[in-house]
Amino acid sequence: MQLRYNFRLDPSPGQVRDLARAFGCARVVYNDALALRRKLHQAGEHYIPDAELQRRIITEGKRTEERAFLAEVSSVVLVQALGDLNTAYRNFFGSITGKRKGPKVREPRFRSRKDNRQAIRFTRNGFSLREGGKLYLAKIGEVAVRWSRGLPSVPSSVTVVKDASGRYFASFVVVTNPDEDLERLPLPGEIAETGIDLGLTHFAVLSDGTKVASPKFLRRAERKLKRLQQDLSRKQRGSNNRKKAALKVARAHAKVADSRRDFHHKLSTRIIAENQGVYVEDLAVSGLGRTRLAKSVHDAGWSAFVSMLEYKAARYGRGFAKVDRFAPTSQVCSACGVSDGKKPLSVREWTCQGCGAVHDRDVNAARNVLTLGKQAVAAGRAETLNACGAQVRPGLVPAQRDEAGTRRSEHAGATR
Repeated sequence: MQLRYNFRLDPSPGQVRDLARAFGCARVVYNDALALRRKLHQAGEHYIPDAELQRRIITEGKRTEERAFLAEVSSVVLVQALGDLNTAYRNFFGSITGKRKGPKVREPRFRSRKDNRQAIRFTRNGFSLREGGKLYLAKIGEVAVRWSRGLPSVPSSVTVVKDASGRYFASFVVVTNPDEDLERLPLPGEIAETGIDLGLTHFAVLSDGTKVASPKFLRRAERKLKRLQQDLSRKQRGSNNRKKAALKVARAHAKVADSRRDFHHKLSTRIIAENQGVYVEDLAVSGLGRTRLAKSVHDAGWSAFVSMLEYKAARYGRGFAKVDRFAPTSQVCSACGVSDGKKPLSVREWTCQGCGAVHDRDVNAARNVLTLGKQAVAAGRAETLNACGAQVRPGLVPAQRDEAGTRRSEHAGATR
């Protein structure tokens, strides 16, 4: 399985300038290529091949006076910027033709130097890991890395990212060994499966009755964020003080996002470690995000949590399934299967009219999710086991964007 391992970087002042130059050159190449493709399309010409685009934008661009600065950065960065544009066009064409699953993708847009996030990518011929734990980047030098864990294999590429709060990260794409993954997180001795009901009062309720309280990271940080955003609004536009205030706001939001991500990782790893099968309801988060509960829904981060459960289940050989969002999990008795009508959200406990069982609303829903999840995977279970009953190795899947390393000082010993 392909995964991303993220680590914090500590570039020197000179390396910060070199990285800024690389970010700018990659952005210029991307925008020049996008402008050329749009110009050719408007002129009615055919879609030019990638090699021809590289020759016109990079090779010929370096020979001109106005683009001579492109020679100051690694050519790997420039070529990868063109690759990003080609990927954006493939996703756009796949979206409008219906070949690409997921939400609709818009036509590629020009990149701005004012974007909060800047990134460049190096392939194997543009970076290497040196002795002393430093990361060598072509035409940038050896950058110090805050290693919080080792890499499971030799990385195939690394993306250097500068986020809105001014932090630098290295995101390595690696391929994990399925056998080593199973040794790292072996299957539990007893057969255990769980259904998960996600909510706002309790972030997750498991079918065994376990309730996980909702941390509400954004809600707890609202007072500080409000003060910082008020300070930002009072600063004159374009001033250095406004830039400093904006950086403080970005750092406060980054702290909230880091805390939420760390909570998701630890909880999802614990659930995967304790169960052989995990089943969760397929919630319409985008729809709930347009209601009066939007802030609480986004603060919970259900989609990110479910994505972590899904890829960790595939990585460690667990079963995983999503239950239809329209299934009446809160209305049906998990003991006898009788449905005695809809119940408003204010009803948190009810008695089944069929068998007389007393149910906690959320626990009952989690148990129904477990039952429906088992039914969903029953037909495909024979395909996930070989003739000896052993787990089949999962195939390669796209690298997960949110698989993150952490700063050792903040989350030492955290299990991912």
